[in-house]
Amino acid sequence: MINTEKNKQTAIAFYQLMFNDSRPAEAISLYAGDTYIQHNPHVQDGKHGFIAYFERMAVEYPKKKVILKRIIAENDLVVLHCLQNWPGDSDYAAIDIFRFDTAGKIVEHWDVLQKISNQSENNNGLF
Repeated sequence: MINTEKNKQTAIAFYQLMFNDSRPAEAISLYAGDTYIQHNPHVQDGKHGFIAYFERMAVEYPKKKVILKRIIAENDLVVLHCLQNWPGDSDYAAIDIFRFDTAGKIVEHWDVLQKISNQSENNNGLF
C-alpha cells in the first residue's frame, strides 16, 4: 500500500540531505530503492551518477541551498516546488518529481528548472 504522507516526508529528507547538507551518498543509501532512474540530462543515470553529480556540486557551490515552497503527492509520485539558490550563479524555481516503489524508496526522478529573472510581465512571482 502506498503511504503518500510518508513518501512526502522521505522526499523532503532526501532533498535536505543531498542538496542542503551536501551528503548525496548518504541520501541515496537511506532513501533510494534498488534502482534510481534519472531524467535530468545533466546527471548520469543511476545511483553513482547522482552521487558524482552532487558531490561535484558540493565542491563547486558549497553554499547552495534549496527552500521548499510546496509539496504535492499522488499515488507513487511526490512533487517538490522549490527555490534553488546557487551562489555565484543563478537562482531557479524548480519542480522535482520523485517516483516511489512499494517499499517507500525513491526509484525515479524528473525535474524542470526555470531561471529566476528580475523582469516579469506580471507581479505574481514564481512562488
